[in-house]
Amino acid sequence: MLIALSILLFVVLYTLAAVYAERKVSAFIQDRLGPMETGKFGWLQTLADILKMIQKENIVPSAADRRLFLIAPVIIFVSVYMGFAAIPIAPSLIGTSSNMGVFYILAIISIEVVGFLMVGWGSNNKYALYGATRSVAQIVSYEIPAGIAIISAVMLSQSLNMNEISVNQGILSNETIKFFGIWDITHIGGFLAWNIFQAPHLLIAFAVYFIAALAESNRAPFDVPEAESELIAGFHIEYTGIRFALVFLAEYGMMLLVSMVAVVLFLGGWNTLLPNIGSLQLAIWTTGTFWGVFWIISKSLFLVLIQMWIRWTLPRFRVDQLMGFCWKVLTPLAFACLFISGIWRLLVM
Repeated sequence: MLIALSILLFVVLYTLAAVYAERKVSAFIQDRLGPMETGKFGWLQTLADILKMIQKENIVPSAADRRLFLIAPVIIFVSVYMGFAAIPIAPSLIGTSSNMGVFYILAIISIEVVGFLMVGWGSNNKYALYGATRSVAQIVSYEIPAGIAIISAVMLSQSLNMNEISVNQGILSNETIKFFGIWDITHIGGFLAWNIFQAPHLLIAFAVYFIAALAESNRAPFDVPEAESELIAGFHIEYTGIRFALVFLAEYGMMLLVSMVAVVLFLGGWNTLLPNIGSLQLAIWTTGTFWGVFWIISKSLFLVLIQMWIRWTLPRFRVDQLMGFCWKVLTPLAFACLFISGIWRLLVM
């Protein structure tokens, strides 16, 4: 219970910080200042926006399906929040150390699609319905290359337990770790023990997963469901107040969740990136609960920063380009990584 409340508090605080950071990142990329008036350098602007949003009236359109309209944002946020339960924050700090952790995360995140459908249908607004159907088509499509890329890593780890996958990428592993399948690096540890270095083709699988995760999070250049020039605000156009805040919170929570999954599967999880060099046992000095939390949060926030960078750099795809990229580029690449993982497991590991 304490871990669940801690994660909820962290997600809320992270969202406040991430919104402010995204405003500043976008301002830097576009050569402007961003928020400056509320608090020093505008750091209180996001807090002021949240307080204003909480106080706004919760308006339900007269033509909307009231039950669906009210419960949909809750389902969207809860489905994302529950995904954090299987993420190992540190060696001894896990919500639930399930042997089906990877499968659980993939399954629970899929419930978000139901929430999007409920938002679009329950709002009884054509723009909301267009946005919801686009979002469902996009998420269901991009779950395929993302899932196959994840399986590519799972095949080499031989486990669906997220904590075991993290252990297998660090100096605590009971098995000998090979760098590129050749040199024994068990005693070295650090970033050389990460999956993308143990099997270099997983670097491509990581790229496939990360791109697909952008689409699942409705982030640019895959923000077709929220295309302001076409759909005004997308599937959540009718929402105000706290329910709009829940949808917003779910989007940023999803960004963090998919980043944490990427870190655990490909980038060493809570393991340090510092290797042992000669007599300097850096990898041993930087392990434990505190360092585990530090490393996984740092790696995940770095990936979140990359997502923000991409949003304000690349133009939005058209719908046909978005689907073509999924089925013609990412899915074949993901299957190729899956095939190589099978060969790698048989011949190298």
